[in-house]
Amino acid sequence: MNNERYNQLVKEHTGALYKFLYKSVRDKDAVNDMLQDTFLKLWEHKENIQAGKEKSWLFTTGYHFMLKYIEKEKKHFHSDEPIHVPVKPNNEFETKELIDLLLMKLPPLQKSILLLRDMEGYDYKEIGEILSLNESQVKVYIFRARQKVRDELKALNIDLNL
Repeated sequence: MNNERYNQLVKEHTGALYKFLYKSVRDKDAVNDMLQDTFLKLWEHKENIQAGKEKSWLFTTGYHFMLKYIEKEKKHFHSDEPIHVPVKPNNEFETKELIDLLLMKLPPLQKSILLLRDMEGYDYKEIGEILSLNESQVKVYIFRARQKVRDELKALNIDLNL
């Protein structure tokens, strides 16, 4: 990987990686630090990364920095606290806000898998490579995470056709 390819990767993937990490930790400064560390590590390992696998490598590395952050801060990014929604969401913004709240209730691994699948469009095999899981495990985690979100919506008497 040369300087030009590195700069191209930074431009292409910073936004998506930022969104993925931010939806998991909700701390802009921490996410910026994780991004910086991820791209620094990319540069340090540029000779060892297989061409065409850079995006997966970036998301895997970012994911590991996110897990370290969660462990270091001893923060729990999911909660069993009930969500109170006064009315049924009636526009796209309110719906996205509700989904974000529901995602925060998921364990980090389930949340990461859902974000990689539904936000980034990775297939099961790619998610497995990023998170060191096999395809069957990825499918099970996706099923369970979606079921938790559906159950929460049902408890709130909201049908978003998920």
